[in-house]
Amino acid sequence: MFRATIAVKSVCDITPEMLENLGVTGLLLDIDNTLTTHDNPKPAIGVLDWIANMKSAKIQMRLVSNNHAPRVQKFSEILNISCICESKKPLCKGFLQAMQEMQLPKNKLCVVGDQIYTDILGANWFHVKSIYVKPMELEKTNFFKFKRFMEKPFLPKEQDFMR
Repeated sequence: MFRATIAVKSVCDITPEMLENLGVTGLLLDIDNTLTTHDNPKPAIGVLDWIANMKSAKIQMRLVSNNHAPRVQKFSEILNISCICESKKPLCKGFLQAMQEMQLPKNKLCVVGDQIYTDILGANWFHVKSIYVKPMELEKTNFFKFKRFMEKPFLPKEQDFMR
């Protein structure tokens, strides 16, 4: 339940060819520490070009975040990608809403995110593929420090990351 389909070091390492090999045409994207650092209002370097590449390859995307509307909607506007706020990951509510909006079957979807207990567990509960992305930076709060510590047994090993 805590293992991703594949792992990459950066979201920018995900290619249309990789998604084609997985049979994926729709991505359900986390924001914080996946597309930018935690609470950063701007996408990380390379993310806008990556988004454009995915769009040109006809990959559908939705932002699926546990964060609140003011944060998620502003980021959604910058990327020009629809969003689902307060998705309650790892529960399937946000994933189901995104699937319905995208009009894609589960076997064409893939969750992309940096957290085992929200993104990856949620993808597995929803029975879709997942791509684990190394967090861009580790959070400073005790809650996240504890969460990251608890994820350690399930993190991909260095040799497991796609290059």
